[in-house]
Amino acid sequence: MRHTIEIIGLGAGDLDQLTLGIYKKLVSQNTSLYVRTTDHPVITQLAEEGVTFTSFDHIYEKTDQFESVYRQIADTLLEKARNTSIIYAVPGHPMLAEKTVQLLLDQGDVLVDIIGGHSYLDALFTSLKIDPIDGFQFIDGTAFERSQLNYRHHIVFSQVYDRFVASNIKLELLEDLPPDYPVKIAEAVGTGQEKITDIHLEELDHVIPNVNNLMSVYVPAVPDGMLHHTFIRLREVIAALRSPDGCPWDRVQTHETLREYAIEEAFELIEAIDEQDDDGIVEELGDVLLQVVLHSQIGEDNGYFTIDDVIRSITDKMIHRHPHVFKGQSADTIDDVHNTWDVLKQEEKGNKRASLLDGIPIGLPGLAKAFKLQEKAAKVGFGWDNPQDIWKKLEEELDEVKETLHTYGQQELESELGDVLFVLANISRYYKVNPEIALNQTNRKFMSRFSYIEKQLEAEGKSIRETPLKELNYYWNQAKGKE
Repeated sequence: MRHTIEIIGLGAGDLDQLTLGIYKKLVSQNTSLYVRTTDHPVITQLAEEGVTFTSFDHIYEKTDQFESVYRQIADTLLEKARNTSIIYAVPGHPMLAEKTVQLLLDQGDVLVDIIGGHSYLDALFTSLKIDPIDGFQFIDGTAFERSQLNYRHHIVFSQVYDRFVASNIKLELLEDLPPDYPVKIAEAVGTGQEKITDIHLEELDHVIPNVNNLMSVYVPAVPDGMLHHTFIRLREVIAALRSPDGCPWDRVQTHETLREYAIEEAFELIEAIDEQDDDGIVEELGDVLLQVVLHSQIGEDNGYFTIDDVIRSITDKMIHRHPHVFKGQSADTIDDVHNTWDVLKQEEKGNKRASLLDGIPIGLPGLAKAFKLQEKAAKVGFGWDNPQDIWKKLEEELDEVKETLHTYGQQELESELGDVLFVLANISRYYKVNPEIALNQTNRKFMSRFSYIEKQLEAEGKSIRETPLKELNYYWNQAKGKE
């Protein structure tokens, strides 16, 4: 014979909220009664009527992790139910924020029967005077991620047992909301001890009692003006700019007209990174993100794709190309990662690329393209393993340039100098240095030193065009020393 665990909800308030059937079952004493906690008005009143029960408060007292508490309770109940049918009573409704009930439902050895109970949400909506149809989130305060929160909805955190839970909720919310944002503490709603307290967010863990099982925290829907740091708000802003009532400039943009800005923003980001300017990096990353969202909005307006397609594409790609993270495979070194990446990338492209060298952007600057070409060729063994061979090749190409200066014309000189630059790109590849970034840093360094020379000469009332090279070099070395 299979035994049963009957799960009863004790409601949000006192004994008067129980249905007659549930009340009779609780007081009949025909079946062993277990309660998750005694910290509930109904349990206190049942004890006064002589009802006996076994609680799990002792597990809460000796275990720090709620997940472990719930697991121990569920395991104990299952062990008891293997010998006899039992009743398990929980606060509120069994199907509302009751992890132990979910654990019991997930097993298949013992029958579980949900009897029901009055949900405290009805009393909560009434006490807070909110309508859940406007949008409502019910969050377990002991186990949630910030990314789950939709601040445009009413948010209620349950399971706010103590100050530690309240502190964690406060710290997560402060990532998005100001310290003085108004929130409410709802205590024992639906009972004679009901209390609603208005506070500022920063006060949350100061006013919560040490232990209280009937505490919830309500966060009112957040105005759009406080959500400018969210992706959804950025998407709405760009959509508004592209709308018929939006900005004349944004409305007429196309993928083609925006091409130059993508290049500019990428280089401005690199400059901010080179300068180690965190504020600049934030700003330039925003400009790069603007390009992504604006192109995506154009795609949506034209009916071809949306930002969701863009995000799905890169998410699928990252998961597929990182099986050592998402699929249990191994990759112990960076070389292992690169090899796996190349194989999976080729798998994704199928037969679309006839040559190993396909896939390099046509508009890539020449030095960067030389770097990419040799990087791809080296992956199949077409490249020098010994750096001395590369340096020897550079010497050969330099000799050919010198010979060309005295023997051939401009076209041949361009060809030979191109060979020198190509070898330099190969040297960069071997030593894992991006030549475009390296050259850009040198350009910036030159501009900084040259500007220093101009400022020094201007301070002395001299013209740079009339200053001898020796003096120019003096200030150049001075600028170099200051670096």
